Amino acid sequence: MTAPLTMPLTILQIRRCLIAALLTAAGGAAQSQTAQPSESAAALRTRSLAGQCAQCHGTDGRAQPGAEVPGLAGLQASYIAEQMKAFRSGSRPSSVMQQLAKGFSDAQVDQLARYFASQPAGSKP
Repeated sequence: MTAPLTMPLTILQIRRCLIAALLTAAGGAAQSQTAQPSESAAALRTRSLAGQCAQCHGTDGRAQPGAEVPGLAGLQASYIAEQMKAFRSGSRPSSVMQQLAKGFSDAQVDQLARYFASQPAGSKP
């Protein structure tokens, strides 16, 4: 019998585990999916990363009207990347975003910024 874990996991560790699980699932879905053969594995990974933002910022970055957090769809990629990096460094304070942004590499931040910039602005359809 193994000893139970005695050290609590941090938000960052939990988030990394979830990202790994999502990427694994996305990879499997990409291999088995025949309905959308034009969507590349890279596009699926990007959508998986962006899916983490949906809870607060809305599906594909289109927040509900009146939401307390801004929609990300249609914003300039450079602005999104700059804000994410500011959250990560702590120069822009936010209890939630500072923790979440720390889990993204510069490449992932840029990937997410390009993704949200390419989405049509406005509320969810």
